[in-house]
Amino acid sequence: MRIGIEAQRLFRVKKHGMDVVVLELIRNLQEIDPHNEYVIFVKPDQDSAVIQESDNFRIAEVPGGIYPMWEQFSLPKAVRSHGCDILHCTSNTAPVGANIPLVITLHDIIYMEGPARKLLTGGGTAYQRFGNLYRRWNVPRILRKASRIITVSNFEKERIGDFFRISGDKLRAVHNGVSSHFKPVSDPVEIERIKRKYALPDRYFFFLGNTVEKKNTPGTLKAFALFRRESGLDIPLVMLDFDHEDLKRILEEISEPGLLNHIFLTGYVVNTDLPVIYALAEIFLYTSYRESFGIPILEAQQSGTAVITSNTSSMPEVAGEGALLVDPYQPEEICSAMIRIIRDPDLRSSLINRGLLNSSTFSWRNMATDVLKIYQELGAK
Repeated sequence: MRIGIEAQRLFRVKKHGMDVVVLELIRNLQEIDPHNEYVIFVKPDQDSAVIQESDNFRIAEVPGGIYPMWEQFSLPKAVRSHGCDILHCTSNTAPVGANIPLVITLHDIIYMEGPARKLLTGGGTAYQRFGNLYRRWNVPRILRKASRIITVSNFEKERIGDFFRISGDKLRAVHNGVSSHFKPVSDPVEIERIKRKYALPDRYFFFLGNTVEKKNTPGTLKAFALFRRESGLDIPLVMLDFDHEDLKRILEEISEPGLLNHIFLTGYVVNTDLPVIYALAEIFLYTSYRESFGIPILEAQQSGTAVITSNTSSMPEVAGEGALLVDPYQPEEICSAMIRIIRDPDLRSSLINRGLLNSSTFSWRNMATDVLKIYQELGAK
């Protein structure tokens, strides 16, 4: 069986969550499946060394225009030319004209929730808003023709099933994993290298946020401001890949402009440098309103970091017993959790130990094995 895997953005330098998922899927399939043939469809870009061809894995670089044009026109033509028996599209959308069995990984349906005008006026960049509108057009069409739909949590499976009225084996929950390079770090040379490279303070909280509304960046910054006032402690906040002007704007909107002097912006961080940044943090904050999974929760836990995350959507499912759960709509509750961990070393140690245990139950190998079973089901028909 010849299986095509869409990995359009895999070669871009600045990889994001969905890029990591498909990269780990491919790497693990290369190790566990010597029998089927694979063709990996990517757009040409700078990081072409991120995966290597092997005996039964070929890389097909497919040039094309913007994201929808590439997916709807360039990709189907390339899939036909390579004679694929199955196509797996890994990033929420797929070509509506695909004429072979289609597997779609639908990470979430956040862009389907609420009126379309919210996407035009809400947070995020213009590119992100355009992408969400495209998904809103594409997803209902491709779900009707997909042979299998994969999503990343039981929470999201329930949301998708209810929204699109999908039941039975067509819709599957396959948990993401966590990469093995995330682990507690004790090498002083590596620690010092990362601290110098990103100008990290000696103590800090770590927050992954962006301008998209679901990430709750204003609410988390309010909680950080409350922590500084109520605890009297001068522990700064580290944020990565966040624009300085966007941060200034948000701080002005929440009437906390002075907080700018207590936030360190690292810029983009290479994924292999992240374990040290997690490991050195006093607390990792992942206080989104809504997530379909939450890989950073597992990355932080596996790096030996105490985690505060939200009690909403998929985050309790992923965090297990290894995090303090808070209401993300209540900055005071986030602040209280931060103070509890800082003032109680035993609680912090317990969260770290429980987090290490929880994260060990998630693996990319398990994810790839489950996806391979789905390919085999379709190939047997």
